[in-house]
Amino acid sequence: MKTLKSANRRGVLAAGAALLAAPLLPSGRAFAAGDIAGGKPITLVVSYPAGGGADVMARLIAPRMAEALGQPVIVENKPGASGTVAAGQVARATPDGASLLLDASSFAVNPALFDKLPYDTATAFAPLAVLALYPNVLVCTASFEAKTVADVLRLAKAKPGTLAYASSGNGSAQHLAGALFEGMAKVEMNHIPYRGGGPALNDVMGGQVPLFFANVASSLGHIQSGRLRALAVTSKLRSRVLADLPSMEEAGLKGYEVLEWNPVLAPAGVPAPVRAKLAAAIRKAMADPEVLARVRALGGEPFGGGEVEAAAFLKAQQALWGKVVRERRITRE
Repeated sequence: MKTLKSANRRGVLAAGAALLAAPLLPSGRAFAAGDIAGGKPITLVVSYPAGGGADVMARLIAPRMAEALGQPVIVENKPGASGTVAAGQVARATPDGASLLLDASSFAVNPALFDKLPYDTATAFAPLAVLALYPNVLVCTASFEAKTVADVLRLAKAKPGTLAYASSGNGSAQHLAGALFEGMAKVEMNHIPYRGGGPALNDVMGGQVPLFFANVASSLGHIQSGRLRALAVTSKLRSRVLADLPSMEEAGLKGYEVLEWNPVLAPAGVPAPVRAKLAAAIRKAMADPEVLARVRALGGEPFGGGEVEAAAFLKAQQALWGKVVRERRITRE
């Protein structure tokens, strides 16, 4: 059995919200001359509210980064406009390494989704890392007639534009997962946007909408209890936490892959030695056994690459979702 491996490759929810916020400075250690920004606190600006997937990852790595760097790392939530408020703040920050952005996969979608951004995505940031990769899972109402992805495709082709899937809103990760599914399978479905993943999930469980490309962490308990039926994970390989469930690739949709993920970015212009030091601290944090266990418990796997691999991944994701947004004529409204 294959599972999603870190060597090959991303909202995770409240499981980590109880973690205490940094700052943390290891006791007894004085600031060294080479400390970033003169040893002043590093702010990890999170583009989404407390309790969400990006926030969970920030609070997992912040104290461990502080330990590695020997200076405080503070988590600051700055939600708004699909992450662009936080991204704009960091893009304007002094490029000394004291202000970093922890975003979500929407970072790669926003350039195509917004007519204008308060920064140039291609030039405003220096990617430091992609933390982890989380597949979604295609789920349906427990009483729905489809038992496999092939059944879903058969129903969608029988009545074009009729079979509905929910999402947490226009342009959301769940919406894009469905849009890519439609495009690759050459079917037309009925997208039903909600104001958030919770209401969408509730209506799928209640039978108002049959399908949802759900976050693994938020849907796992409902799958295990039988309130939802899982059809496939959206990664090319199987998930550790749903090991008996086929991947979308195995289910017949070759080349389909949708992952949610969290990048960490510095403002452009941060000196290379500072970037290297920050990236090394992030890698050390992600290698911590407790962090690794938490990520895997939530259905993910560490990304595993460094600055170069993170930059290439972000570029590829931006190209993929830009194409989907244009071809499917997706808007924010």
